[in-house]
Amino acid sequence: MQRMSVQSRVSKNIQRIRREKELSQEDVAHRANIHQTYLSGVETGKRNPSILVVERIAKALNVDVSEIFKPN
Repeated sequence: MQRMSVQSRVSKNIQRIRREKELSQEDVAHRANIHQTYLSGVETGKRNPSILVVERIAKALNVDVSEIFKPN
C-alpha cells in the first residue's frame, strides 16, 4: 500500500475541511492573513507551507492543527 506524502495529506485535509465548513479560499486566507493564491497553491500541493502557516490556517478553519496532519 502506498502512503500519501505529508505535503499531499496536508493539502487534501485543508481543502476538505474548508469545503466541509463551506468556506471560500478567500475567507480562510483572510482569516489566516495569507494571500488567496498562496492558499490555493497549498491546497493543490504546489506550495509547501511552513509549520507556522499551517498553524494559522488551522486557526482560520477553527480546528486543532493535528486535524491538518491526520491520515485520510
